[in-house]
Amino acid sequence: AQSTSMLRNRSLHFYGKILRPNKTNPSTINTMMFSRNTLLAAAAAFYGASSVSAFAPSTAVGNTVSRSSPAIYTQQTASRQYSSTKLNMSSSVDLKGKVAFIAGVADSSGYGWAISKALADAGATIIVGTWPPVLKIFQMGLKKGSFDDDSTLSDGSKMVIEKVYPLDAVFDSPDDVPDEIKNNKRYSGLDGYTIEEVAKAVEADYGKIDILVHSLANGPEVTKPLLETSRKGYLAASSASAYSAVSLLQKFGPIMNEGGNMLSLTYIASEKVIPGYGGGMSSAKAQLESDTRVLAYEAGRKWGVRVNTISAGPLKSRAASAIGKEPGQKTFIEYAIDYSKANAPLAQDLYNDDVGNSGMFLCSPLARTITGVTLYVDNGLHAMGMAIDSESMSDRNQ
Repeated sequence: AQSTSMLRNRSLHFYGKILRPNKTNPSTINTMMFSRNTLLAAAAAFYGASSVSAFAPSTAVGNTVSRSSPAIYTQQTASRQYSSTKLNMSSSVDLKGKVAFIAGVADSSGYGWAISKALADAGATIIVGTWPPVLKIFQMGLKKGSFDDDSTLSDGSKMVIEKVYPLDAVFDSPDDVPDEIKNNKRYSGLDGYTIEEVAKAVEADYGKIDILVHSLANGPEVTKPLLETSRKGYLAASSASAYSAVSLLQKFGPIMNEGGNMLSLTYIASEKVIPGYGGGMSSAKAQLESDTRVLAYEAGRKWGVRVNTISAGPLKSRAASAIGKEPGQKTFIEYAIDYSKANAPLAQDLYNDDVGNSGMFLCSPLARTITGVTLYVDNGLHAMGMAIDSESMSDRNQ
């Protein structure tokens, strides 16, 4: 803190005016100091009120499945003059009139859904891209209300997905689609699912969009150690999990409004060794983070669009649960969740809407100067350099 003596020798800036101490009248010092202290107190009260639990951690411990964290509302009374105020993340962000395209949503258990829900809660129009082989199942689930319990917004209404587009993000244009895919029964009756075609369809339907979310990844050899991964498997992981983000921004960037944001999802395996997360997936996530920084520069200068990624902690989504399981053992994601709880600074559950709220913040005007960032939403696990639950630490932990 600045000392009073230092402040006496400096000009004080209030609302664009410069007030200088009057040497012939020392009382002006006291008047200005009173004004300064009043403003500081008001500022402290304002920031104290506006920094309530927007990112407050989930309180339950022991859960290893995907579900929403308890809704968090905090009442604060600044003084007798002001009534109490309920604040939550969506109430402080207004995304009405904004259009968000989320690539990679096929159920309600993953981070893509959680980000969609948080954006919808703030008023954004939600449209999604879904992998063609599961498109009909997802659309049927939406029609039957299978996801209604996971669609409830803070005001009690349900999230509405305005439109679902078939999207296979490993194909940039129609010329890239091989005959084996065109003739595959899982793609039967579908067309226009390449990134280029989907971008054109979205433009025709909505004109410009404001938010682009890349929530997809695939590694056909993810259960294999890197030493056993084939070139084909390695490049497939890179194509589906990293280059797809580059291609999405290439095709959607021209139809994004200035000030928009692209968001992707990464994982700590990009920089730390995570046994069991193989097949080139760790390399793909490292590519994704590097590309985030480069794209932040290029897209920022070209379109005024921000580019960020979230390094999310482990969540037992349907996709993650599909990563190999040996008979009689837990799945990879169950091991990852248990390890995180045992070793992260915050020994608590990570819920999908913790990532959803963080994603909504990055996509909102509140983050207008934030770009090229990898934001860790993992209870602090990324900060740890030693496993405190290891056998070598057993005597210390007793």
